[in-house]
Amino acid sequence: VLLVESGGGSVQGGGSLTLSCEVSGSSRMIGCLSWFRQVDGKEREGVAGTDSESRARYTDSAKGRFTISRDNAKNSLILQMNDLKPEDSAMYYCAASRGDRYCGGSFALRSRTFDYWGQGTQVTVSS
Repeated sequence: VLLVESGGGSVQGGGSLTLSCEVSGSSRMIGCLSWFRQVDGKEREGVAGTDSESRARYTDSAKGRFTISRDNAKNSLILQMNDLKPEDSAMYYCAASRGDRYCGGSFALRSRTFDYWGQGTQVTVSS
């Protein structure tokens, strides 16, 4: 399974960005698909995740501002980010788990749930 992110960039506070993740490999091999972010020196944080039924879960700081969507037919994952804040600045990673992994509830936001990771795309939000 190969994950390739795109869509990062620099934006002013209050702006929007859309991150995309192209997933190669059979969709039957994949359970969770989620977005994580990491700032240098800090732990990787789950931002938004979906299980194989496309049920979504968000970290508290993302609720109401971010929307995750998954297209199993196109093997893609999208993160629409609105009302961005400087504290959203980070490297954003797409992650996928094996199909036999449990990823309900908070498991979709735990890094140890995931087996495959993209290289990341940088998001920088200025005040």
